[in-house]
Amino acid sequence: MDAKRILLVIGGGIAAYKTLELIRRGRERGLAFRTILTRAGAEFVTPLAVSSLAESRVYSDLFSLTDEAEMGHIRLSREADLVVVAPATADLMAKMAQGHADDLASTTLLATDKPVLVAPAMNPMMWQHKATRRNVATLRADGIHFVGPASGDMACGEVGSGRMAEPAEILAAIQAILAPAGGRPLAGRRAIVTSGPTHEAIDPVRYIANRSSGRQGHAIAAALAAAGAEVTLVSGPVSLPDPPGMTVRRVESARAMQEAVEAALPADIAVCAAAVADWRPAMAAEAKLKKGSHQPAALELVENPDILKGLGHHPRMRPELVVGFAAETDDLLANAGAKLERKGCDWILANDVGAGSGVFGGARNRVHLLRPDAPVETWPELDKAEVATRLVARIAERLGR
Repeated sequence: MDAKRILLVIGGGIAAYKTLELIRRGRERGLAFRTILTRAGAEFVTPLAVSSLAESRVYSDLFSLTDEAEMGHIRLSREADLVVVAPATADLMAKMAQGHADDLASTTLLATDKPVLVAPAMNPMMWQHKATRRNVATLRADGIHFVGPASGDMACGEVGSGRMAEPAEILAAIQAILAPAGGRPLAGRRAIVTSGPTHEAIDPVRYIANRSSGRQGHAIAAALAAAGAEVTLVSGPVSLPDPPGMTVRRVESARAMQEAVEAALPADIAVCAAAVADWRPAMAAEAKLKKGSHQPAALELVENPDILKGLGHHPRMRPELVVGFAAETDDLLANAGAKLERKGCDWILANDVGAGSGVFGGARNRVHLLRPDAPVETWPELDKAEVATRLVARIAERLGR
C-alpha cells in the first residue's frame, strides 16, 4: 500500500521545532512528507534539518524558475493527500481566510483541492483577538480542520491558550482525516468516552477536584474516531483542545457528566477514563465562605453518582462493551479486579497513580488490561496516544467489522 502523502507547511514561530519530531514520528507511521518552509519558518528550523528528516527537498520560493517551470505550486497542492500547516501563525491563517497568495505557502494553500489541517500557534492575546477569531470562524466554515491550540506556558513568558498541539496529537488528527473506510473497523459503531476530572463546588470560587489532565481520555476518543467510530466525548474541565471529528460535551460536575453520558446513549462502546470525584459537598454555598477566627465548620459530603457502574448495570441501554479505569495507589491488580466485578463492566485498565508515578498530568502511562475471559495483559510504559491506539485495537478485535 502506498504511503499517504503529506504536504507540510511550516510557519514562522518557535513551535516550528516540533515539526521535526512530527516528521520523524509520521514517517515511522508510514507517512511521506513534502515540505514548504516559509521565510519566517526558516528563522527557527533550517532547510537542511527538515530535508534530512523528510528525505525530500524543501520548497520555499514562489518564483523559483525551475519549480515554477513545472507549475510547482499547483503540483505541490494537488499531489498531496493532506495539507498540514504547523505552526499555523496568525498571519498564515489570516492569508488563508482572506484568500491571499503572495508567497509559496499561501499560493499553494489557495490552489489545493485536498483537505487542510491547521495547528495554530501564537501568543494568547493574538489567539483571542477578534480578528483571529473571525479568521478561525471563516476557516472552519470553509471546512478547514483544526487541532489545538493548547493552554500552558508560552515561549514569550505569558500563560494561556496558544501552544501548538504536540506531534502525537497532530498525528492522531492526520490519521483520523486520512483513515480509509477499509481501515476503519469501528465504522458504524457509536462510542462514549469520559475524560478529565470533575469539579464539585464548595462555594462560587472553591471546589473539590483531582489532578487528572484528561490526556488519556482525549487520546482514546481520538483513536476511536480514527477507527471510524462516531464518538461523543464528555469532558470535565481540562486545558486540552477538543479533538477533531467528534461531538464534545464539556461539563463541570459528576452529576452533569452523568446527565451528558445518559443523553449520549444508546452506544456500542463506553470508555470511562474520567477521574470522577467520588464525593461532593452536600450543599454548595451561594457566597464565598469567609475565613473567620473560629475553626472552619466540617464539610459534609455526599456520594456522587457512579457513572461506570451505571453503564455496566444499565437496565435498558447498556453498551455492548463497557471499559473502565482503575487508578490505584496500592494493591493495584487486586483492587482493579474487585472493581471489574463490582462495576459490572467488561474490561478494566489498571494504572498506578501513586506518588512519583507521573500519570496524572503526564504524557505517558503504564497500564494493565483486565478481562474476565483472558489473562492480565501488562503493557510497557507508553505515550498516552499509544496506550489509546492499543486499547482501540483490542476494541476493534472484539467489535470490529
